[in-house]
Amino acid sequence: MKECEIFSNLKIPCGSKTVVRIDGRKFSRLSHDFKFEKPFDMNFAKFMVNTSIDFFKEFNPHFIYIFSDEINILLSNIPFGGRIEKLNSVFASFMAGSFTKSLLSNETSIQRPISFDSRIIPLSPAFVVEYFKERQNEAWRNCINGYAYWTLRTEYSKEETMHILKNKKSSDLHDILFERGINLAELPSWQRRGMGIYKKEVIIEGYNPVEKKKVRCKRKRIYVDSDLPIFDDQFFSKTLIKG
Repeated sequence: MKECEIFSNLKIPCGSKTVVRIDGRKFSRLSHDFKFEKPFDMNFAKFMVNTSIDFFKEFNPHFIYIFSDEINILLSNIPFGGRIEKLNSVFASFMAGSFTKSLLSNETSIQRPISFDSRIIPLSPAFVVEYFKERQNEAWRNCINGYAYWTLRTEYSKEETMHILKNKKSSDLHDILFERGINLAELPSWQRRGMGIYKKEVIIEGYNPVEKKKVRCKRKRIYVDSDLPIFDDQFFSKTLIKG
């Protein structure tokens, strides 16, 4: 019956840079179940980071970018021979298992199964930075809209809030929040720009038993960056370390 597996040989195009975007499925319901704070919850952010670190240790990607319930992964080496069916199924299930493990470390029980969806995005090298800039712009929109909605919900019903926000521009949302004492520019960077996970060179101190002296050497370590800059070519060419 092998011939019935109609997409099993579909592979990532040769020579492309590969991004995998993982999204939480029905995470608004999950947020309600666990009473996560709105619009941002530190515990939820921690779970997303822990899940991404688990993925980094398992598959050694080049870069992971997180905001809200979205995880964007720039792969380094392509596993499973680049088979898209395999990549999507394994990555989504790995994230679900890791997130569940992280959640259970903080909660006593989970009422509903947790799942993620996965999609493969092949890009030409020239569009990698543009892709992540676009996702970071989406993180910023998510931040503005989230704060505007949940701030107004302390005063109005859901229907009234949606009516007030209808067709409002970003500048209008800024004004709404500023009138209520919220300056978006002063919010934590991870809420405005998301978080990045990549390898960073650090200095390690050790001891050389042959020469009987302390030594210092460079090592690459997984680094969680909660104070990302606005993405540009320099960040991707100079900050990120290959391998």
